[in-house]
Amino acid sequence: MSGGTATIKKYLTRRDVDMTSGNVYGLLIRFAVPLLLGNLFQQLYNTVDTWVVGNYVGKEAFSAVGTVNPILNMLIGFFMGLSTGAGVVISQYYGAKQAEKVSQTVHTALVMTMVLGVVFTAVGVGMTPLMLTFMKTPAEVLLEARTYLTIYFSGIFGLMVYNMGAGILRAVGDSQRPFYFLVLSASLNIVLDLLFVLAFRMGVAGVAYATILSQGISAVLVLAVLFRADNWCRVSVKKLRIHWDVLKKIVRVGIPAAIQMAITAFSNVFVQSYINYFGADCMGGWTAYTKIDAFLFLPMQSLSLGATTFVGQNLGIQNVERARQGIGAALRISMLITLGIMAPVLVFAPYLVRFFNDAPEVVRYGTLFLRLITPFYVLCCINQVLSGSLRGAGDSRAPMLIMLFSFVLFRQVYLFIVTRYISNTIIPVAMGYPAGWLMCSAVTYLYYRFAHWEKHRVVE
Repeated sequence: MSGGTATIKKYLTRRDVDMTSGNVYGLLIRFAVPLLLGNLFQQLYNTVDTWVVGNYVGKEAFSAVGTVNPILNMLIGFFMGLSTGAGVVISQYYGAKQAEKVSQTVHTALVMTMVLGVVFTAVGVGMTPLMLTFMKTPAEVLLEARTYLTIYFSGIFGLMVYNMGAGILRAVGDSQRPFYFLVLSASLNIVLDLLFVLAFRMGVAGVAYATILSQGISAVLVLAVLFRADNWCRVSVKKLRIHWDVLKKIVRVGIPAAIQMAITAFSNVFVQSYINYFGADCMGGWTAYTKIDAFLFLPMQSLSLGATTFVGQNLGIQNVERARQGIGAALRISMLITLGIMAPVLVFAPYLVRFFNDAPEVVRYGTLFLRLITPFYVLCCINQVLSGSLRGAGDSRAPMLIMLFSFVLFRQVYLFIVTRYISNTIIPVAMGYPAGWLMCSAVTYLYYRFAHWEKHRVVE
């Protein structure tokens, strides 16, 4: 019994992985598979919300929940960029075997999260009416969209704590326990969605409450792991303070990533406003497409995060050649998986859309978007994996500038020209996404190929 207890305790307290030695493909797959599954369950949060609303509340509520994604992603994206900065610093210190610096970065990152949690709650709740107006949200969905966003932002602290805590664990190679926590919280979210909507008839408010309660549970679990860890990431209340030299490194990497993610998400507010012009049915079809789009991005995003950790740890010991090997492996794996899932999406597009909402016009629009855009996802593997690799090296400024140019400036110019001078119809508008992906992948590859990104290492 004592031996079994000791084994369980060891399993719960230490699961970090040193990526500076061993088989490159094996390490990336070992890291990426739990991360992929974890991201899959994370997508279930809003997907289940949308499914329940679309099938048991109404078409207007379905459009309301879907149309708020750009607003959510803007603030969440900004914080995720900062957490990326913390993860890069931790992974490089971990690779360099600097235990005290790892600890200082962990505690600094958590204090930063607590402060920003208060700020983001206030900003999110306060800016909701303005952003919905800016997006030209139709009157028939405005009230429910505002209700969902207000409740969501009121409980965003749990999401932020979980994502920072999970980022800390992933920086040292532990992608398994964040996955387990997401499985539990996503399962709880499904149960609460059905309970609040079907039993208590709470509508959009019910799915919002279910989401923030589930996210709160995942935050508690990841904090419990960090406080009990027996590795360099162990958290102590007495050590919770800002280490300013470490914070500067986090900001150096994190702020460019944060700006890029937030402004890219903000640019999607413009795209959503173009979609909203075509009415509630088009909004519903776009909502269904974006839910499926989120799942299509998961493999490449998981390999991108894997490349970030792999490159960070290996540049921590200045092994540039091994870092390059990891980047190539991550890119090949992500492209292979993406190609494998494109075909069934194209074939079964109407059924996938109908899962979310079976209104004929919604299905028609959603199927159109899926079959039009899906063949271009292979382009995203290039910009996602290479951008993650550059951030792992400490070079987050270049991905920021490239993505802002491609996803904001180029895409908005494209939409402006197309809708005013070529054809203000839905197909050219929807093609704004692939156009931006193509531009971003081309420029990112050229930068990776010819720039000296490996010299941006942030640790001494």
